[in-house]
Amino acid sequence: MSVIKRRVGASAAVAVVIAAGGLGISSIASAKNAKAAKVNWATVTSAKAGGGMAALIKAAKAEGNLNVIALPPTWANYGTEINTFEKRYHIKVHSYNPNGTSAQEIQAIKQDRGRSSAPDVIDVGESYTAAPDPSLFAPYKVATWNMIPAAAKDPKGSWYNDYGGYISFGCDTAVVKKCPTSWKALLSPQYKGDVTLNGAIGQAAAATDAVYAAALNNGGSLTNVKPGIAFFNKLKSDGNFNSTDCNAVSILEANQCPILINWDYLNSAKSYGLPASFAKHWKVIDPNGKEFAGYYVQAISKYAPHPAAARLWEEFLYSTTGQNIWLEGGARPIELPALVKKGMENKKAYSALPKVTGTPVLPSVADSAKAGLAISAAFPA
Repeated sequence: MSVIKRRVGASAAVAVVIAAGGLGISSIASAKNAKAAKVNWATVTSAKAGGGMAALIKAAKAEGNLNVIALPPTWANYGTEINTFEKRYHIKVHSYNPNGTSAQEIQAIKQDRGRSSAPDVIDVGESYTAAPDPSLFAPYKVATWNMIPAAAKDPKGSWYNDYGGYISFGCDTAVVKKCPTSWKALLSPQYKGDVTLNGAIGQAAAATDAVYAAALNNGGSLTNVKPGIAFFNKLKSDGNFNSTDCNAVSILEANQCPILINWDYLNSAKSYGLPASFAKHWKVIDPNGKEFAGYYVQAISKYAPHPAAARLWEEFLYSTTGQNIWLEGGARPIELPALVKKGMENKKAYSALPKVTGTPVLPSVADSAKAGLAISAAFPA
C-alpha cells in the first residue's frame, strides 16, 4: 500500500494522468447515461431495442403513471391485473371511464391527444383495431411475441389479441323460469322484454359481436352478417329486446337483465362480482349451434403520455403472471396453448373454463372489421 501511496503522491505528472483517467471513466459512464436518457420510448418497438427490460422498467418507474380506459375491475379479472402491476412496479394506474366502450376508447385517443390524462393503452374488440384508423397505434412487440399465434397479431406489432371466449346466454332464473338454449328460442313470446346486451350495438364490442354470433346461427356467415342484423331487428319489433345496458352488477341485481347475451367469461357470477344470494339464481347457457369465439385486442396509443409505462404494461400482461390472471378471471388468454404446453398455466383455473360443445367459429381480424362496420352502420348511435 505504501508503494501505491508513494506513486500517487510522488509526481504531479502522474497525478494528472490518474486524474485524467478518472475523468475518462466518468465520461464513458456519462455517455452511457446520456444515451439511455435519449431513448425515445414512444418509438421503441421492443424492450431489447430500448436497452433491455431493466431499462424499460427504470424508464416506466420514472414516468410513474399509466392511463388505462374502459377496464371494469371484474372484467376478465382486470382489477387483479391492475393491482398486481402497481405493487410490482410502483406505478400508479389511472383507470378512466371503466364502463366505457371500444368506440369510446378509440375516440379518447383522438380527442385527448396531448393531454396527460390521455389513454396510454387500449383494450378493444378486434373490429376496432382496423376500422377507425390503425395509424393511431404504436408498434411494439412484447418479449413473448412468439407465443402469440401469427393470426392473432399484426406482423408489425400494432396490435395483438389478449384474451377471449365464447358468446353465451346469462339467465336470471328469478325472472325467467325456463332459460333459452338456442338463438331461435330468443324469439319466443315468453321472452317479451327479456333479451339484453352488454353495451350498445355498434359501440361496444360485446354487443356488436352478439349480432355477429346471431348471424352465424341464422343462416349467415363470417362474411355475411345480414341475418344477424335482421334477427336483432325482429327481437326489437317483437318487443323481446330490452335496451338496458347490462354492464354493472347493480343492474343485474335489480333483475333488469333477465337474459343477457355476453361473453362466457363475463357472464359468470364471479366475473360480475354477484353476491352469493343472487348467484344462486344466475345461470349461464352454452347455446346450441355454432359457438362464436372472439378475442379482445391490446394496442399502445401512438400518443401515449407515458410511453415506457405503456410498454411495460404490455410486457406484464403477456407474461406468465399476466396471462394467468386473465385465466383466473375465466377468460382464455391468447398464450394459453403455449402455457399449457409448457405446464405453466394455472391448473385450477384452466379446468374451470366453460366446456364448449358446439362448433367454434373464430373470425379473422379482417372479417371482424368488415362485420363491425356493417353492424355499426345498421345500428347507428
